[in-house]
Amino acid sequence: MESCRLHLRAMLLLVVFLHPAFVQSLVRHYKFSVVFKNTTKLCSSKPTITVNGKFPGPTLYAREDDTVIVRVINHVNHNLTIHWHGVKQLGTAWADGPAYITQCPIQPGQNFIYNFTLTGQRGTLLWHAHTSWLRATLHGAIVILPKRGTPYPFPTPDEEKTVILAEWWKSDVEAVVNQSIKSGLPPNVSDAHTINGHAGPVPGCSSQGGYTLHVESGKTYLLRIINAALNDDLFFKIAGHNLTVVEVDASYTKPFQTDTIFISPGQTTNAILTANRRIGKYLIAASPFMDAPVGFDNLTSIASLRYKGTPANPKAFLTSIPPQNATPVTNTFMDSLRSLNSKQYPANVPLTIDHSLFFTIAVGVNPCATCVNGSKLVAAFNNVSFVMPTIALLQAYYYNIKGVYTLDFPANPPIPFNYTGNTTANMQTTNGTRLYRLGYNSTVQIVLQGTAVIAPESHPTHLHGFNFFVVGKGIGNFDPTKDPKTFNLVDPVERNTISVPTGGWTAIRFRADNPGIWFLHCHLEVHTTWGLKMPFLVENGKGANETLRPPPADLPTC
Repeated sequence: MESCRLHLRAMLLLVVFLHPAFVQSLVRHYKFSVVFKNTTKLCSSKPTITVNGKFPGPTLYAREDDTVIVRVINHVNHNLTIHWHGVKQLGTAWADGPAYITQCPIQPGQNFIYNFTLTGQRGTLLWHAHTSWLRATLHGAIVILPKRGTPYPFPTPDEEKTVILAEWWKSDVEAVVNQSIKSGLPPNVSDAHTINGHAGPVPGCSSQGGYTLHVESGKTYLLRIINAALNDDLFFKIAGHNLTVVEVDASYTKPFQTDTIFISPGQTTNAILTANRRIGKYLIAASPFMDAPVGFDNLTSIASLRYKGTPANPKAFLTSIPPQNATPVTNTFMDSLRSLNSKQYPANVPLTIDHSLFFTIAVGVNPCATCVNGSKLVAAFNNVSFVMPTIALLQAYYYNIKGVYTLDFPANPPIPFNYTGNTTANMQTTNGTRLYRLGYNSTVQIVLQGTAVIAPESHPTHLHGFNFFVVGKGIGNFDPTKDPKTFNLVDPVERNTISVPTGGWTAIRFRADNPGIWFLHCHLEVHTTWGLKMPFLVENGKGANETLRPPPADLPTC
């Protein structure tokens, strides 16, 4: 018996010696109880849907290659799902989370276990509800640390701080979106922006407290900045301080210095802050960006950075916020982003393309007999407004259930026109649950073309299941002859969400090496609601590692 124990111990030591990663990767368990909590903001109270009673919700911490298991228990009267935004879900498509795409919602009183591994990822991501507009308050940070013993590719900061930007409505958010759907008109904009759950002083509620970022002179801080807002691009500034950007969307970048971060809904940015100013209180501002003639929440959220040793009630150092339509600031920031492209973190940009897709992005108008004006606002890729099925697409695909979707999503606009010019194009869209099929390991280029139908505006576009490389962008109509010559195929930024500029286009590339059904959609919740979304079906490859696994036993039913 003793010899058996010694033999087993020797075998375990051999495994650890030959596979040191074996002991580095852990299984991390979390419990997310979705509950109502009465919350007071803007001098007004309402029941708020939260995870574990927190807004923002709890931060999920793990290391690269760890497995994460989250039991989500639904104690509220809404169906819901949780999406792990930016997690590639390699081999775990069932855990991605978008309602009716990879799973049916978790019904009231039910629970579901999300089980996934953070394969080859490190940095900052976010989790949020992916049902209706519940992500307004159901969201939080995902912090993926490097493998133990692996340093950051930049000087290690003294401390790390998470900064989550969001929006707040005094009204029940589900009532806001339901009223919009019923009327066919745009929804009411939010009443304030928040920084780590605090709105700061706003008109009519001066007593509202703000968030305070505490620092010490001489120290450096890694700020993990997340835009969890539903509908607003935001600028982020700290009075008197520059920030060094080192990562976006959990992908390292070549460091660059800026005084203004531009961040769209669903995006994350890691930046180094050096506390090198004189002791005092410095204002922090999260202000909206909008360069289109559409309604938006124009309030700036104010927080403060406070040095240790600052006396009570100091005079604050102020910061100037960019104009709300400061397009040059957004362009400068986005043009400065480059992949690190080092030996350890290469930029594996697809150089040959199997699927060259051209997707127009447009807002339109469809008939609606019950709506206020007899019509409703809609949105579409290539003139197709997505119709949400009543059974999850991934289940329909896996079990070969007929009649749920078709595989005929158009690779190009059905009728070419002057996309960004003064157009008299038909503003009506077609409706359908139409998917585009990709062979396993095929390479894909998508040119996302903004249009001027009704009004041009910025569209932060998110792809589930993959990172992509942003190889080009421009203003006006994409020129398939000239514009590819300017593409950056060496060190383009790697992201999961990209802002398509107002009246312009963005080109992205990725490799379809993850079987399943993956959502592409605008991360402005208003546009997603109007139908600006479409799924890709990525087929199985060869062998178990390239094949969609069976669903978990507790997968919710519709």
